[in-house]
Amino acid sequence: MRRPAVDLLRAMWETLGAGSKLLIGIDRIKPAGVLIPAYDDAPGCNRRIQLETCCIGSTASCAGRYRFSAFQHVARWNDTEARIEMHLEAIRDVSFSVDGHPFAISKGKTIHTENSYKYGPRDARLLMRSAGWSPMAEWTDREGLFGLILAEARATPAAP
Repeated sequence: MRRPAVDLLRAMWETLGAGSKLLIGIDRIKPAGVLIPAYDDAPGCNRRIQLETCCIGSTASCAGRYRFSAFQHVARWNDTEARIEMHLEAIRDVSFSVDGHPFAISKGKTIHTENSYKYGPRDARLLMRSAGWSPMAEWTDREGLFGLILAEARATPAAP
């Protein structure tokens, strides 16, 4: 199981306590031809989000030293890991600094910025169980592309 997802669900269990109910949406594994356009949208919303959030925690002047126009947003499906990967790809050689630290990236190299994991129905239920939740009911859209799981917190969560 993916440890960060289990940790998040376990933290929800600890916050809500035994006997609590959780309704959670789980994005399903689907063909790359469906996923890529969803994350590499034509209006460029994901590109703007990627470029605007890459300097979170840095100084306000970070944007002035980081040439956003030197990068393009790239969404990739990683079938082995069942995840969409978001990357910023350098469209030319780039040098920049973040908080006074110099960096250089060659044209074609990427900065891997985000993962969005997808789960099959069985994997989603195993994920819930490994964090101390017992699935009670499950619903999907007509195509089975997205699922909702209603789960109850068991008396004792599973061991890490």
